[in-house]
Amino acid sequence: MPRRPARPQPAPACPCGTGAAYAACCGRYHAGKESAPTAEALMRSRYAAFARREEAYLLRTWHPRTRPGRLGLDPRTRWLGLEILAAEGGSAFHSTGTVAFRASYEDAAGRQSLTEHSRFERYAGAWVYVDGDHD
Repeated sequence: MPRRPARPQPAPACPCGTGAAYAACCGRYHAGKESAPTAEALMRSRYAAFARREEAYLLRTWHPRTRPGRLGLDPRTRWLGLEILAAEGGSAFHSTGTVAFRASYEDAAGRQSLTEHSRFERYAGAWVYVDGDHD
């Protein structure tokens, strides 16, 4: 009996919530092939980096004046979803931008969410995360 060819598996979806394949979405930023074109795109790519534990990318996209030495991401934290609540500025025509978001996750304490109003700036021609206020 002849074997059927294996069905191609769909490309994994990006954790950032756009519905696009990871490689065509945040994966290209994580790999250093491109820089995120907007503050919101950077926010999404940073969320995806937390979900995939891409610590080097998170540090690389953090403003040098506020960047920690290391993050120590907990491998037991599972990121469940990202919701962009608001975005202001942060386009190709701006030097600063803000993004408010809610990220859902699960850790040893159970299901939780983090709401943050994040600030971004252009630094050396690329968008970087500066800091944020948590609700």
